[in-house]
Amino acid sequence: MSQSPNRLVATVFGAVYLLVGVLGLFVAGSNFAGEEGGLLLGIFQVNHLHNIAHLLIGAALLAAGLRSTAAAKRVNVTVGAVYLLLGIVGFFLVGTALNILALNTADHILHLASAIVLLGTGLALDRSTTTRHAAA
Repeated sequence: MSQSPNRLVATVFGAVYLLVGVLGLFVAGSNFAGEEGGLLLGIFQVNHLHNIAHLLIGAALLAAGLRSTAAAKRVNVTVGAVYLLLGIVGFFLVGTALNILALNTADHILHLASAIVLLGTGLALDRSTTTRHAAA
């Protein structure tokens, strides 16, 4: 694997989100979706739908990180943008029926932190690779 920052970040975040998704399955309890969920690591609220989202996002990041720098950039930016939106909107979802992922404040902070790293890496690093692909 190339030493591309985008590939490294996608691979590491992918592996971590896959692990979080698997571990969350053990604490989510019986709730598939909705405002209630179990606590992962004692602070992150998750339900089964939330865990499935982590598994899908982790798989997408890991696959892109293992594939190519261009793929990793695209997925980092896409997932980062989704997490930025979720991190912001999530604050307004708590306490409503729209909170189907059982989000809590710790989740919002983690999603925003993930967004900063993924978007920052995807938008700022490996620019020459993207330019070469666009010109080819």
